[in-house]
Amino acid sequence: MSSNSQDIRRSILSKWHESLSKYGNLFSSDEISGTSPPSVFVGSHNYPKVFVGPLVPPIHGNTELLDNPEKWKGKSLEEIVNFRLNLVRGIQKIPIEQTEGRYIENLQEVTMSSKPTDLDLIFNKKVSSNISINGESAPFGPIGEIKSAKFSGSTSSKPIEKIFYDKDINASDAVLKLYNSGIEISKIQKCFSIGMLGKKRKLVPTKWSITATDDIISKSIVENILENNIIDVCKIFSYEHLGNIFSVILFPRRWMFEMIEAWYSNGIIGFGSDYEDARGIKHPPRIAGAYFAAKLAVSEYLLKNKIQAGVLIFREIRPEYSIPVGVWQVREGIREAMKQKPKIITSFNEALEIASTKTSVSKNEWIKNGKTLDAIRQKSILDYF
Repeated sequence: MSSNSQDIRRSILSKWHESLSKYGNLFSSDEISGTSPPSVFVGSHNYPKVFVGPLVPPIHGNTELLDNPEKWKGKSLEEIVNFRLNLVRGIQKIPIEQTEGRYIENLQEVTMSSKPTDLDLIFNKKVSSNISINGESAPFGPIGEIKSAKFSGSTSSKPIEKIFYDKDINASDAVLKLYNSGIEISKIQKCFSIGMLGKKRKLVPTKWSITATDDIISKSIVENILENNIIDVCKIFSYEHLGNIFSVILFPRRWMFEMIEAWYSNGIIGFGSDYEDARGIKHPPRIAGAYFAAKLAVSEYLLKNKIQAGVLIFREIRPEYSIPVGVWQVREGIREAMKQKPKIITSFNEALEIASTKTSVSKNEWIKNGKTLDAIRQKSILDYF
């Protein structure tokens, strides 16, 4: 992490500590009363016995914005981090197979709710001042082990409630039904995580459910777009937010997808990439959940416009992105990129040049660290169908 990144991070965390004075000192309390956005979190530590519980701020009212990535467009990194760090995480250790019982069922009702839900938590001891920042899921604030919890005021979302009570549908189909019903991705991920979907239900760590949901939906969309006509020009889209720069190239080719990331560490640029063709990706992505988040966002655009294309994405992670806030920002960033007016040209090489100029990384560096050009040069049997 560069010194600039460290300075930004220290500034954000310092302001967060200052903001706690508005609510009293959370770190000296063994209880909290507030309105959950609604939100729950399932940890991965100690799997298959994991820490599960609600996220609750020390305020009452409409707190939806604190945990709704789809509504964070235009918000600064500092604003988003402060949204999240004001959510106190209550926990109880639960085996992943335990998807019934009063505590879990209350959490499922919170997750199903279409409106923020009032909660009162009493902890075994004062909450910990440790905060969670892991890069996959959005961060959250202090953590406390729950002694007792009172839940009230949930209002079930009808599409989610219907899927919850359908135990004859597998988890993948349940995810797709919710998505096609217009339920937000972040909401579906929570339902998946808290053991509400499928025939054989279990708790799924939040960071795993995020990737699984993006993967299930994007894979289904790609199956549909393989029937579409291939575009005959190159289109370049770009968008920048939260210290991330995205350049997206669509080019005339049967579906193939590559995402290349560049980041900065002590003055050195590091790279990572992953690639697939119409047969899908054959290994866990090296760039983790960001890959599926990006794939989902761009495949939505292709499906909506009834086209098919090869896709190459450059993601430059600038030092300003000092606190990772989750892979949702990749999905939402590329969704926004695809809403911009594209630059349209016929030359793929020129498209590479234009996409590269949106970033601080040269075209040659991007291409050297990916495999799209090699894949284009090698006609596969898939090109004849």
